[in-house]
Amino acid sequence: MSRIEETIAMDRRRFMRAAIGGGALLALGGSVLLPKLFAAENMPVGKPGNVLLEIYGDDGRDLGAKQVPKLVLTDAQWQQRLSPASYEVMRRDGTERAFSGDHEKPGQPGIFRCAACATALYDAATEFDSGTGWPSYWKPIAARNVIQNRDSSFGMDRTAINCAGCDSHLGHVFDDGPRPTGLRYCMNSVALKFVPRTTS
Repeated sequence: MSRIEETIAMDRRRFMRAAIGGGALLALGGSVLLPKLFAAENMPVGKPGNVLLEIYGDDGRDLGAKQVPKLVLTDAQWQQRLSPASYEVMRRDGTERAFSGDHEKPGQPGIFRCAACATALYDAATEFDSGTGWPSYWKPIAARNVIQNRDSSFGMDRTAINCAGCDSHLGHVFDDGPRPTGLRYCMNSVALKFVPRTTS
């Protein structure tokens, strides 16, 4: 029996004990109102399946495109996997406070990976100081590794960027970046993990 099945069975037993002992069953129109046995935090968030990602080694080598399982977890599992700050940004579409995280370009080559699933997202060589207080890049390491979605929250029309490997929110992309692309991928520090380039 899986952990989720055990939790559901335990919730069911608790409810039945309370219902029998205290007469807690409520009838409306001949139907019995039962608690939600499948709480939202125990349901998978997203649709399982494979996703085509560009795979990069920690030495910076492009290992080619590969179909890999998309990381799909329950809300409770996401909260266990991520820090509170990362969870708020990546799973609740939040934004960290400007200048509150690591936003300076590292002094060594490396790759910025998704803090949730380790998908390669940005090469440190493409980071630039945007003066905004958030890590900024003029292009992703591979277009297929990020997903663009329209974001019309707060009365603004923006393009949100999510990780293709787990659909976690990373930040937004704007068209006020430097050459050669003219783009600024403005990311949240807590959504990224810098991995220094290894030598083979």
